[in-house]
Amino acid sequence: MTSAGDDKRCRLVSVTLDEASLGRGNPDQEHERAVAIWDILEENHFTVAGHEGGPYALRIALVDRKLALEIREAEGAHVVSHFLSLTPFRRVIKDYELICESYYAAIRTATPSQIEAIDMGRRGMHDEASELLRERLAGKLDVDFDTARRLFTLLFALHWKG
Repeated sequence: MTSAGDDKRCRLVSVTLDEASLGRGNPDQEHERAVAIWDILEENHFTVAGHEGGPYALRIALVDRKLALEIREAEGAHVVSHFLSLTPFRRVIKDYELICESYYAAIRTATPSQIEAIDMGRRGMHDEASELLRERLAGKLDVDFDTARRLFTLLFALHWKG
């Protein structure tokens, strides 16, 4: 059982993107990235396996076609860096992008029931991607399902072509 004080430690208080490796996006992409980061910081559960510290700061970069997750304590002390292969996410990102395009197109022309059906598929695909992310982080980082969803949203925003 965790106390209220522990809950404040089991979280991200900062998420930054390495522009040198990830590049800047167009204004729409930058907006999506900023919104995704805001959502993560608004509510999350995040701990590092085997580490008693926290709260944490996360810096995301791209190194050798892998996502580099550099985790520090909020005060700046380095905790750990993890490198996450993006290969397992290629299909789900492509599928999610296609269903998002269908959803946004449907909003303009489809009936409410058609929009709802596409949105249910979109949410299901997002859930699948979130579970994949949790599986890939297992044993390294502990994030709850909602945090994994928000992190996938950011991961998608980093790949989104706009």
